[in-house]
Amino acid sequence: QVQLVESGGGLVQPGGSLRLSCAASGFTFSRNAMSWYRQAPGKERELVAAITSAGSSTNYADSVKGRFTISRDNAQNTVYLQMNSLKPEDTAVYYCNANLGIYKRRPLYDWGQGTQVTVSS
Repeated sequence: QVQLVESGGGLVQPGGSLRLSCAASGFTFSRNAMSWYRQAPGKERELVAAITSAGSSTNYADSVKGRFTISRDNAQNTVYLQMNSLKPEDTAVYYCNANLGIYKRRPLYDWGQGTQVTVSS
């Protein structure tokens, strides 16, 4: 029974910061790459950031490069997304999932509920 539970979203002003968390269970977390995705209304879900199983390498979408940082704590089965210098176009529901590698888009498990991030004045 795989569970992916995202948290940490909220309303923030442009230029502000948020830290998202994803608590995973039901699979061997430390063997998989992990990724953050987001989906805005009327748009397809896109991969935002990915991290290798040991946390040694990362991959980011061009739109967030230099502003977002993905990290993980394998002892806690948790992956994080530190979001700085937030822009209104970052507004979306953010989801996490596992992957076979940081350049592989396909999610391995069913989606969780996600966490809403709204960037607005």
